[in-house]
Amino acid sequence: MEFLSQMWSLLGLLTILQNVLPTQLLSLLHSLWQSLQDSLTPYSYFDVPEFLGSAAVEPNALYRHVNLYLHRSLLLSSSSSPPPPRLTLSLPRSAAAAAASSSAAPAPPSVSLSPNHSVADVFNGHRAVWTHHADTLQDSLEERRSFSLRLPKRHAAALLPAYLAHLAAAADHLERSSRARRLHTNAASPRGAGAAAWASVPFCHPATFDTLALDPALKARLLADLTAFADGREFYRRTGRPWKRGYLLHGPPGSGKSSLIAAMANHLRYDVFDLELTRVSTNADLRALLIQTTNRSLIVIEDIDCSLHLTGDRSERLHKRRKLHAAAYDDDDDSSDSDDDNNNGADSHRGNKVTLSGLLNFTDGLWSCCGEERIIVFTTNHVDGIDPALLRPGRMDVHVRLDACGGHAMRELVQRYVGVGGDHEMLDAAEDSIRGGAEMTPAEVGEVLLRNRDEPETAVTELAAELKARRNAADDLQWEDSAAELSDGSPTKKGRKGLGWEGKVRILGRLRSLTKSDSGRR
Repeated sequence: MEFLSQMWSLLGLLTILQNVLPTQLLSLLHSLWQSLQDSLTPYSYFDVPEFLGSAAVEPNALYRHVNLYLHRSLLLSSSSSPPPPRLTLSLPRSAAAAAASSSAAPAPPSVSLSPNHSVADVFNGHRAVWTHHADTLQDSLEERRSFSLRLPKRHAAALLPAYLAHLAAAADHLERSSRARRLHTNAASPRGAGAAAWASVPFCHPATFDTLALDPALKARLLADLTAFADGREFYRRTGRPWKRGYLLHGPPGSGKSSLIAAMANHLRYDVFDLELTRVSTNADLRALLIQTTNRSLIVIEDIDCSLHLTGDRSERLHKRRKLHAAAYDDDDDSSDSDDDNNNGADSHRGNKVTLSGLLNFTDGLWSCCGEERIIVFTTNHVDGIDPALLRPGRMDVHVRLDACGGHAMRELVQRYVGVGGDHEMLDAAEDSIRGGAEMTPAEVGEVLLRNRDEPETAVTELAAELKARRNAADDLQWEDSAAELSDGSPTKKGRKGLGWEGKVRILGRLRSLTKSDSGRR
């Protein structure tokens, strides 16, 4: 009772002093007390507020990193030593509505450390303790949130930088793997209607590299290149290169170009910006759209050879420049690749339309470096129709030819669609037809299998028959062209190469057999 009486007396004295002493003096005493505590404690403390500055309007990126790190590495890790005493679970209304309107599995709730609770972490053999603070502002319903980190004072100076780097890397990985991705497209921007802008929907394409029917060597090469790009932050900084990469996908319709783009986006977990050039009015609008794209995105321009007239007679342009600026360009016609490239289409500014020069600046100019970790993908059915200035390394770094199905891709599609594999007789016949010159794109093979998906044997038989028919048609066409070449000594079609001596012998033998059969019938 005597002790309690003394405590009440001390509290009463403190209350009187708080009301009597000036505020400045109380603040000084509080600071001295905090300094005394800090000098006696064996720990160092670091505060991480949610917002920066006195106005509390600028978000603190480190606060977001800490929140993600605790969610991934501590709160959901079975290896963490005692679990936190209290967690906060949340599920935004938008996520619940999206799960209810689709057949996908419902998204798991977000997990965070409850206010005024702590959780421990171990890094390099040292114990770190995180505490989540949430203080309600006076005369307001808003909260001021922050994290505090406690580290051993003796090792804090050496431990803090490495620990924060580890935390940032873990948070970056979680943010990359869990963020909702979007598919963006640009709306039409007629003159005077305001700046060009993007509209978006959730990106839910199911294609992955596991579902693509690609040559194994090509698939491995693409995966290695994409992974090296995503992990190349330090490399691009060290070499002074913009953190971007260009892909050109070319091949016949139905060869899987769009599916490969979706698989790339799903593998990297990037947003997709599908740029429709015919909706862009000017080079300025094209630049505005580029600035609005986000980091970690694929910028896709499909059918580049059909979107705009981006090719032209380079020699004619050079002749015009020489004629107009002879004195300035007499000794500098071929001064640099960049100079020639960036002037392509300079004479094509008719009505301020998008030009080749504007597109080159979009892919490789100064404005193309306004963001990081972006891949630009062009697709075309006819690569010969694209100006070489657009195809050089630095703009289109990786050229991927997607062609008709090979034997491996055909078998992979059959296995996936109808579950038939192994040494099936019809599959061997189909692969033999492919080796003999029969061509079917993955889309065509998929359609044959899709319409017979409930009857696997029928699907394989029909596919083998279709490939055999195409092989026979290819043989007949080659025979007709070769016979015409033998008769007049020149190819029947522009660019067709002549046969070797073995091919000519085969054709002559076939002609002789046909002649004998005709004379026998007569």
